Amino acid sequence: MIVFFDIRGVIYIDWVPEGQTVNQVYYKNVLTTFRERVRRRRPDMWKNASWILHHDNAPAHNALSVKRYLAKKKNIPMMEHPPYSPDLAPCDFFSSRKSSLRSEEPGSSPWMQ
Repeated sequence: MIVFFDIRGVIYIDWVPEGQTVNQVYYKNVLTTFRERVRRRRPDMWKNASWILHHDNAPAHNALSVKRYLAKKKNIPMMEHPPYSPDLAPCDFFSSRKSSLRSEEPGSSPWMQ
């Protein structure tokens, strides 16, 4: 299962078939579907490019063909995952970002609204 989510919830789930390897070809196809899903489910974020794709350093994510695909698609803003950080998964990054905002006044952060 490959899950893409934001603070509002799940945007897209790809159920990887049993026996399928998630390689660069498969992942590029998933990203193509994901782009369309963001466009349909988050039109406000799509129009003003106020969303950021953050994934870890898995080989399929770092493949040259995937990086070229993402560079070619101008409406996919990227956030690089820190190198050599196996202990920091993308969902941990999101959770730590969210928990750091909890220290602010309630409702004062746009991330929490």
